[in-house]
Amino acid sequence: MRAAVLEEHGELLEVQDVDYPEPEPDQVIVETEACGVCRSDWHAWRGDWGWVGVQAPKGQILGHEPAGIVSAVGEDVETLSEGDRVTVPFHLGDGTCPHCREGRANNCETVIPLGFTSIAPGAFAEAFPVREADYNCVKLPDEVDFTEMAGLGCRFMTAYHALADRADLRPGDWVAVHGCGGVGLSAIHIASALGAHPIAVDVREDKLDRARELGAVETVNVTEVENPANEVKALAGGGADVSIDALGIAETCQNSIDSLATRGTHVQVGLTTGEEAGHIDLPVDRMTMQEIDFHGSFGMPLVRYEELFDLIAQGTLEPGKIVGETLSLDELPETLASMDDYETIGIPVVTEFEE
Repeated sequence: MRAAVLEEHGELLEVQDVDYPEPEPDQVIVETEACGVCRSDWHAWRGDWGWVGVQAPKGQILGHEPAGIVSAVGEDVETLSEGDRVTVPFHLGDGTCPHCREGRANNCETVIPLGFTSIAPGAFAEAFPVREADYNCVKLPDEVDFTEMAGLGCRFMTAYHALADRADLRPGDWVAVHGCGGVGLSAIHIASALGAHPIAVDVREDKLDRARELGAVETVNVTEVENPANEVKALAGGGADVSIDALGIAETCQNSIDSLATRGTHVQVGLTTGEEAGHIDLPVDRMTMQEIDFHGSFGMPLVRYEELFDLIAQGTLEPGKIVGETLSLDELPETLASMDDYETIGIPVVTEFEE
């Protein structure tokens, strides 16, 4: 089968012929119908995240926002059959640790990130294996198509968990979103759909235009103002109730916190680059005196998928709107590399895997 393989960090992925996977007893094999191209893939391609113990090795098949069809089933798998339409979270849990048993698979003690380690080859391939398939595979409702599901993967579900669960977003809240890539635009759409007032903050006007289309009531072009945090405060009447750093660089994290009102909530979604290596200076005295909350947000618990599917069925959420373009596996290497310059708008999705 064909797959896009990481041969050297920072060098274009190579589309190669590799062996078709065989399922372990607890696994299924999923034939990939669609897979999103995420900035996290870009981080892995660049060789980031060694400081958190998740550095993709050479020879890795990336891709962690998949949707597809079960093509083979391991002998111990009980709830899945060939032909099932499924998606898979990027955080593959074991299903047995205390966090998994409490419904928080995204915090699994032995989490294995799909597409970031050799024991979990990713979905930039015609097919990929899924560990503990009974626990990790989510069957897709008929009304959710594969491309839309790939748009829902990682970034959309992460944004939903960040707003609905970690920030406890309420209708009428002012929400500042710093960075309008895939997860930022997802957060804009979700915040608007849930009755909040999103403010989009970015350096590119074309991304701010897309944010307006998705529900941003105000926008801030960082290149055109002296202090973007003060600009957000003015637009929100004193400060945002919730602010998200959707990028993961020091500037966006600090601006996010600085844009909050007293007792506001910052949610960190973007993971850092090699420049920060996991550490960013924070205004802890002001955070203390103004009782500002700082939350991390990683993925989404598996138990929340049904709620997301219900909101999609109702037309409240439309993850397909975040999809920026569809492409072939052969176009993937250049698209991923273009993220160096933040050129992609919305979520690119690979939908063609054969030649």
